[in-house]
Amino acid sequence: MAEELVVDLRGRAPATLDAFWDAVAEPCGLPDWFGRNLDAWWDAVESRGVSPVIDAHGVLVVRADAAGLFAPGHPDGERLARIFTEATRARLELW
Repeated sequence: MAEELVVDLRGRAPATLDAFWDAVAEPCGLPDWFGRNLDAWWDAVESRGVSPVIDAHGVLVVRADAAGLFAPGHPDGERLARIFTEATRARLELW
């Protein structure tokens, strides 16, 4: 299987989903038409067929600080983290 695609957001702490989409768009090769919502993210990381960059790797790994969007109790961060938990080809590593 292809190697992991690691997107390291440590030290950046995106505070919103929009900031998260901005941070991952380029390294993940997300197209301009990417929906910038959690359903579109699921399609990109689990269903595949959205990004050739993600598709070329076995697993997408996003590393982030447990701050901003990923601070404990942040509702959007918890929803996003749940997608990583349910996905078989993506994981979130919080530091």
